[in-house]
Amino acid sequence: MTAAENVCYTLINVPMDSEPPSEISLKNDLEKGDVKLKTEALKKVIIMILNGEKLPGLLMTIIRFVLPLQDHTIKKLLLVFWEIVPKTTPDGRLLQEMILVCDAYRKDLQHPNEFIRGSTLRFLCKLKEAELLEPLMPAIRACLEHRHSYVRRNAVLAIYTIYRNFEHLIPDAPELIHDFLVNEKDASCKRNAFMMLIHADQDRALDYLSTCIDQVQTFGDILQLVIVELIYKVCHANPSERARFIRCIYNLLQSSSPAVKYEAAGTLVTLSSAPTAIKAAAQCYIDLIIKESDNNVKLIVLDRLIELKEHPSHERVLQDLVMDILRVLSTPDLEVRKKTLQLALDLVSSRNVEELVIVLKKEVIKTNNVTEHEDTDKYRQLLVRTLHSCSVRFPDMAANVIPVLMEFLSDNNEAAAADVLEFVREAIQRFDNLRPLIVEKMLEVFHAIKSVKIYRGALWILGEYCSTKEDIQSVMTEVRRSLGEIPIVESEIKKEAGELKPEEEVTVGPAQKLVTEMGTYATQSALSSSRPAKKEEDRPPLRGFLLDGDFFVAASLATTLTKIALRYISLVQEKKRQNSFIAEAMLLMATILHLGKSSLPKKPITDDDVDRISLCLKVLSECSPLMNDIFNKECRQSLSHMLSAKLEEEKLSQKKESEKRNVTVQPDDPISFMQLTAKNEMSSKEDQFQLSLLAAMGNTQRKEAADPLASKLNKVTQLTGFSDPVYAEAYVHVNQYDIVLDVLVVNQTSDTLQNCTLELATLGDLKLVEKPSPLTLAPHDFANIKANVKVASTENGIIFGNIVYDVSGAASDRNCVVLSDIHIDIMDYIQPASCTDAEFRQMWAEFEWENKVTVNTNIIDLNEYLQHILKSTNMKCLTPEKALSGYCGFMAANLYARSIFGEDALANVSIEKPIHLGPDAPVTGHIRIRAKSQGMALSLGDKINLSQKKTSL
Repeated sequence: MTAAENVCYTLINVPMDSEPPSEISLKNDLEKGDVKLKTEALKKVIIMILNGEKLPGLLMTIIRFVLPLQDHTIKKLLLVFWEIVPKTTPDGRLLQEMILVCDAYRKDLQHPNEFIRGSTLRFLCKLKEAELLEPLMPAIRACLEHRHSYVRRNAVLAIYTIYRNFEHLIPDAPELIHDFLVNEKDASCKRNAFMMLIHADQDRALDYLSTCIDQVQTFGDILQLVIVELIYKVCHANPSERARFIRCIYNLLQSSSPAVKYEAAGTLVTLSSAPTAIKAAAQCYIDLIIKESDNNVKLIVLDRLIELKEHPSHERVLQDLVMDILRVLSTPDLEVRKKTLQLALDLVSSRNVEELVIVLKKEVIKTNNVTEHEDTDKYRQLLVRTLHSCSVRFPDMAANVIPVLMEFLSDNNEAAAADVLEFVREAIQRFDNLRPLIVEKMLEVFHAIKSVKIYRGALWILGEYCSTKEDIQSVMTEVRRSLGEIPIVESEIKKEAGELKPEEEVTVGPAQKLVTEMGTYATQSALSSSRPAKKEEDRPPLRGFLLDGDFFVAASLATTLTKIALRYISLVQEKKRQNSFIAEAMLLMATILHLGKSSLPKKPITDDDVDRISLCLKVLSECSPLMNDIFNKECRQSLSHMLSAKLEEEKLSQKKESEKRNVTVQPDDPISFMQLTAKNEMSSKEDQFQLSLLAAMGNTQRKEAADPLASKLNKVTQLTGFSDPVYAEAYVHVNQYDIVLDVLVVNQTSDTLQNCTLELATLGDLKLVEKPSPLTLAPHDFANIKANVKVASTENGIIFGNIVYDVSGAASDRNCVVLSDIHIDIMDYIQPASCTDAEFRQMWAEFEWENKVTVNTNIIDLNEYLQHILKSTNMKCLTPEKALSGYCGFMAANLYARSIFGEDALANVSIEKPIHLGPDAPVTGHIRIRAKSQGMALSLGDKINLSQKKTSL
């Protein structure tokens, strides 16, 4: 075996800055030093051997002067030393000196101190030389009967590893351990013994389990975990055994250990698909989520519940548990709540939607009473969206939900209020019967709205859906109340000049009854006098927006006034009232125009807003039927088109989801009867333990790769030329936060290369975990060297380095072969993700790093170019398919992706087809990338630049 393949059990951190000591000084310290000096010298020897030094001269010194010492620290260090020191001669025979070492360890196995016995037994697990172990076998057997559990526990492990590696040394090990297990009382010893029986002699393990299957609940959790593993393996290999052990798994769901409950629930789901089993497992998962305090545990178990839901037959069972799942909302963590709400929404049905809505309403009200916190706002948004989805799917619920949500229009948090507004807009358009209720609630909260954006939306809804004479007049009253005294310019100038004294400046409200201290009533007139100092605060909301220079809301108000005035004319026949209403609406618009042109607002009115308000004035002065149609019919029609397109898209994505989940059975598929199936054919389900082990080792194959070998060969990078003395190539395996470099090194010369070392360095956010150890290569020999690199963030990294070596027998300096750079591709960390338009815009405004890439491609079709960019950057297109369909010579699309480190990447593609250059002209335009970190923005830009042009196959 080469040095690179030697198994390493003990990892030691080595400070590299110190100068390595000489062999003579170490020898001197080991011979003549006191215990402290010998300990330090032994540590240095271990570090030097780990770094590839041989030090054969020190072996006898250590055996003579260090091995006899009884100091515990030295004994522990010696175990590490004997583990790593070469124990054989170059031709593979055992060194003579090792016989002395073997004798010393035989004595240690009979030592009165249990720590020395136990640690020696642990060390024996790591020995791979049968000749060394043979003389120690009687002493190891004797340790099984030691009074201390630490010794017995390690004796079982030693017997297990020796039996696995050299069965001839202890052929009766399973029998010996079975007898030991029957009489053992200590939990950790029982666990080790049982684990050995599972792997060495499964039948004996099953016999033991059968004898104590009723006492399983009383065992310690470490033993229970091993029992779950055994039951899973047995039932996986031999399904006819399921009935025998399934009761035991049910019992283990009640275990006091969370780990056992989790494993038992997972095993139960794989063994049985009966509704009772699924329900028990799901209930167990929910209990775990609620009781465990660690958010990571909650998220992992939630993922298991989501996996359960993916199975069509299990979904029905989980639907009955929706209310239990909602108990998880008591967790303050936003990510957990987000997943829980999504799961509940996926499972909700007409049977339990009412209960779900009641719980969500309570949660929404709760968020109102909590002291403001960043996550509270986000949670409220989540709840609003969930209620929105429920109401769209189950229209009967909308009437219950709307009154509660309308309160939040006056919320300080604009995002939550915007979500409510979007929901209200959809509800009022879809559900005709709810329109009076929504309009009434909207008029109630209208004056309390604090955000200009929400105000605009509310104005639009009122203008569009107020259909009765009373409602229209109420809207006008609210608008007048919100604008304050008009004309605005004159009243503001008077206020500035102080002509309007604070005492005069009063608004009379209804009289209010108060109770005095003596219990009698005192009537107080509600005269609210406004102090000049509080002038800013006392402004009505709409007046405040206008004086701040936000005239977009004025344009929106003009449209609303025009709509309600045109509708009022059709409802009221009396000419005088018609004219008076229109005059009032025109007066409001005129006074706003006057204000916009004056110097009072912080920002003057924009030309667009002037045009809009002027247009509305003209429409009202003429009142033509065509304009009436445009204002009162076309607007609503465009909204209904947008909502139906959105609904269609949602249905399409749901259909795709359900198609994915539905297991289709072809007419000629074979039917498997369990009773008729051979034991080795039961591979319908993969071995979960095997899968989890592979996932941990990073050996899971990507689903996209149809041919795993082909995909592996694609990632091989040549590091040196074929004519170099040492040829090297690397396979780069990216496994989330780790990159494993598997480097093949080939000696192409006829000389032996000594101390052949792979020296690597990294550029970017990469960190080399360990230094690969040196090796010796025979002529024309080859070896594999593995190197691990840690990744900290999403940016293009470069690994570079060289191979240095000495030629055996040559007096020259060390030789060096420089390696080609290995570029780590950012695409391995980026995954497509989706977000709402509002979130996209918010992130676009917040992210400080922008990279503008000019389109330079040979693709001539806009859609083809977009698809090419999506494929090469792993991003997802947020712009709906409908918006991109058709052909008009230009295209704009928003793209979004998220890295495995949780970093967001946004891109906006603006491309066009230069028609004047002919039909074969390539696409032109720009792609703007925005990200929070500079590395992400630059790396994505580089990636787009590299892959813009389409290569001809």
